[in-house]
Amino acid sequence: MRGVLLAGGTGSRLLPLTKVTNKHLLPVYKKPMIYYPLETLISAGIKDILIVTGGEHIGDFFRLLGSGKEWGAHFSYEIQEGSGGTGAALLLAESFAREDAFMVVLGDNIVVDNTREFVDDFIARKDRFKAKILVAKVKDPQKYGVVTIKGDRIIDIVEKPKDPKSHYVNTGLWMFQPEVFDLLKKLKKSPRGEYEVTDVLAHYVREGQLSYSLLKSAWTDAGSFDSLYHATVLMREAEERS
Repeated sequence: MRGVLLAGGTGSRLLPLTKVTNKHLLPVYKKPMIYYPLETLISAGIKDILIVTGGEHIGDFFRLLGSGKEWGAHFSYEIQEGSGGTGAALLLAESFAREDAFMVVLGDNIVVDNTREFVDDFIARKDRFKAKILVAKVKDPQKYGVVTIKGDRIIDIVEKPKDPKSHYVNTGLWMFQPEVFDLLKKLKKSPRGEYEVTDVLAHYVREGQLSYSLLKSAWTDAGSFDSLYHATVLMREAEERS
């Protein structure tokens, strides 16, 4: 199984911190933000990883991460031109993924859980489910993509609803089979003017082919000032426990 790390975007919610750098290079406690999603992939047994980011910062990423040798992994890099959204960024991974299943992590996701068992479960049930997402329970679901769960699958997903149906949210850790690229090529722009992976997930919901696993430990993104601070506190607490 391969890994794709999406680390593009403008980081506008973190200005002026992101005026001269990519948000995924900002510090979260003792490490650059991007270290955490990389550790998530590698701890799941995934060693062949594609990093997608904007061209203006790709040199910074390479100087920080290199070839992946120091991580016991192999890193590839792809440039996302413009701000076409997560769907456009993920489509750049088509030649990298080839015919393999793969896991996608948004670069501002901070996860404490070891996700290996979730990956193994996806592979074991790939004949029934074409995609899988990791889900977290949060206090403020209206800020995220809210999911409704029934049995072992997702039956509804709504992006940032005013009146959430549950407290379970899409974390931005996804697993797909390579057929997802055919769906990505058919995407239309959202009202935000971007191609959204959420629309692909909604397709799998309608087909009854989207499974999930619930994260057992704390999770946060780090894309705003409040969540960046929370991520730092979370990682400090995790280190103290260990």
